[in-house]
Amino acid sequence: MLAIRLQRGGRKAYPVYRVVVQEANRHPLSGKIVVQIGSYNPHTKETVLNKELAEKYLTNGAQPSSRVVLVLKKEGIKLPKWVKEPTKKQVAVKNAEKLRKNRPVEPVVDAPAEEPETPAEKPTEEASTE
Repeated sequence: MLAIRLQRGGRKAYPVYRVVVQEANRHPLSGKIVVQIGSYNPHTKETVLNKELAEKYLTNGAQPSSRVVLVLKKEGIKLPKWVKEPTKKQVAVKNAEKLRKNRPVEPVVDAPAEEPETPAEKPTEEASTE
């Protein structure tokens, strides 16, 4: 059985992927591929695909990986009905009440502003020296 998958290339910390058709039981990095049908750069989101080859292998039964399904869909390639589209996983948040956004809002209490003392209230130096 054939698989359409991404094969990593590029340098360290800067991956660039080739979209390849290879046997499904081989490891993606083994290098033994049937045909390369395009490339994908995740940094620039640039995709280069040979649409005719992709459609040919899809109609002949090649299984695309979940990431390749998204890339093919973005490029406008019609997928067969049997291809399963990936779904987003719904992750339950543990201890949601501890999240900052779920805490109750504390009212802001303004401290009363201190009024400046009037000169009549201040003891004068003359009165204290007498």
